[in-house]
Amino acid sequence: MKKLAFACAGLLLFLSTAVFAEPHADQALEHANEAVTQGKAGKADALVQHSKLAMEHTLAAEIVAKGAPKNHLGEAAKELQESIDHGNLGHADIATKHAEAAVEHIKAAK
Repeated sequence: MKKLAFACAGLLLFLSTAVFAEPHADQALEHANEAVTQGKAGKADALVQHSKLAMEHTLAAEIVAKGAPKNHLGEAAKELQESIDHGNLGHADIATKHAEAAVEHIKAAK
């Protein structure tokens, strides 16, 4: 009986990692999309704000993700950092392209 309980607990823990990543990935995608919207409007400051929020959620999701989703979230984090860097320089157009790339990686991770 103990073995069965242990096996069930292990299975639940394994399956729950994807569940923990999902809310963060949803929030990351929401903020990354808003960063793109703000960047297309030429608002570099707002783009940076949303890229930072997207970065926080992306990193949180990456911690619990495994395999290919983890790789995509890592790439999304890199793109978001580029978006932040260029946005801080006032280059909304370049920052927007990096935010768009981050959106694609987050979508692929989901």
